[in-house]
Amino acid sequence: MPDTNITEDHRRAFEALTSGRFQNFCLVSCFVDGEPTAAIAAVNITPPAEDGGEPEYLISPLFIFPTGAMTLTDHDGREA
Repeated sequence: MPDTNITEDHRRAFEALTSGRFQNFCLVSCFVDGEPTAAIAAVNITPPAEDGGEPEYLISPLFIFPTGAMTLTDHDGREA
């Protein structure tokens, strides 16, 4: 079993969130497996369409808040 589940993408997202260099983060109301929760997400805007259409918002969840059904454990199976 690996010593960590933290990937380089996780590290980059965390650094972007905590560095203060970016301001495109928001709290998004959402559902995980049908359970209500919230996520910290990055919001980016696509360029306007060539046909004059409105730009679209791209919402990329970065971190999900635990729900009542989620159990966090360490690598030894102990609840965190």
